[in-house]
Amino acid sequence: MATTTKIRPRALVRASGGPRYAVALAVDALGTGLLRPFLLLYGVLVLRLSAPVTGIAMTAGIVAGLVCMPAVGRWLDRGARSTVVAASMLVRVLGVALLLATPAGHAWPFATAALFLGIGNQAWPAAHAALVATVSHGGERDAALAAGRALRNAGLGVGALIATVSLAGGATALRALAAVTGLAYLAAAALAWSVRIQAHPAATPEGDGGPAPRMRTLLAANVVYVFCLNVPEIALPLILVTQLDASPVWSAAVFVTNTVLVVTLQVPVTVLMSRYSRRSVLALAGVILGASYAGFLAAASLGPGPGAPAVAAVSVVCTLGEIVYAGSATALVTHLAPAHALGRTLARFELSTGFGLAVSPMVITALAPHGPTALWGSLATATLLSASAVATAPAARNVP
Repeated sequence: MATTTKIRPRALVRASGGPRYAVALAVDALGTGLLRPFLLLYGVLVLRLSAPVTGIAMTAGIVAGLVCMPAVGRWLDRGARSTVVAASMLVRVLGVALLLATPAGHAWPFATAALFLGIGNQAWPAAHAALVATVSHGGERDAALAAGRALRNAGLGVGALIATVSLAGGATALRALAAVTGLAYLAAAALAWSVRIQAHPAATPEGDGGPAPRMRTLLAANVVYVFCLNVPEIALPLILVTQLDASPVWSAAVFVTNTVLVVTLQVPVTVLMSRYSRRSVLALAGVILGASYAGFLAAASLGPGPGAPAVAAVSVVCTLGEIVYAGSATALVTHLAPAHALGRTLARFELSTGFGLAVSPMVITALAPHGPTALWGSLATATLLSASAVATAPAARNVP
């Protein structure tokens, strides 16, 4: 694999799908940040639903959205690229429209809206990765995938900040944010569709070209790895507030630090790691994450007072592990996948990601009441075992 040692902005934009596609990603992320973190509040404050009913509807939407992934994979394997990205954005426009049309006190329309939002949110990563894999290769592809994640995190952060400031307006403000989100999704879909990127017919052999690689070890490990994405949002606020009696300001500081580090370091770290094999880097990510979980265990043992700043300091290590994981996992999958099964392979990978994201809040909240050792010890053990499995599993292809 040709090692990428320098970051050339123009080449990076081109490898990511071009300027219009980059704008589409930014607009989509900004719109998502306006609503996605506050969907629960929309159900409670605007639609007057109870928190448990709202949460169940949202979870059901996310899980049901996973069912669409095999169809998305087959569509991608027929050569579609920007069309699938645009479709993932348009289906969320429908979800927002249903959300705005839902009368107060009606749970089923809200659940249906959450379903369409879930379908779009689940389909987008696989479609985006397939598009980038079509226009770039090798280390350039890895950097482009990393740049897309950094751009998305920046957009999400800005959108969430705008929404937070707007929440003083109550239910009216939430409705306005939802409407703006729908318009952002519509504009992003139009921009994404306009780039007209699809796979060349030569990349799609006769028939289906055979089954997609199973990658069972990698997919199982990914379910554990992906817990790291919910650590700053769920695990750390829970520990800081309920067990260390810390101010919610510490939770906010951890979240902001995580976002800033991902935006600023995702591309440089991915480029730096491109000189090593993707499989080795993914295993290293598990080691870093496992070490950070052990660090959280040690920090939590300090108790109220010194425990909060210690947890915040260790969260930086956890974020570095997240950055290394995000920069290597999808890149490894796109390399392992044969051209004729790229879509199905990415769909299976996103299924494992979606499943991990769906169950991690339940697992974290179930382990936390039993103490820091139960939570962080279990996460550290599972992640280190997953890293070992990734490092020692026989490769489906020779991954440079």
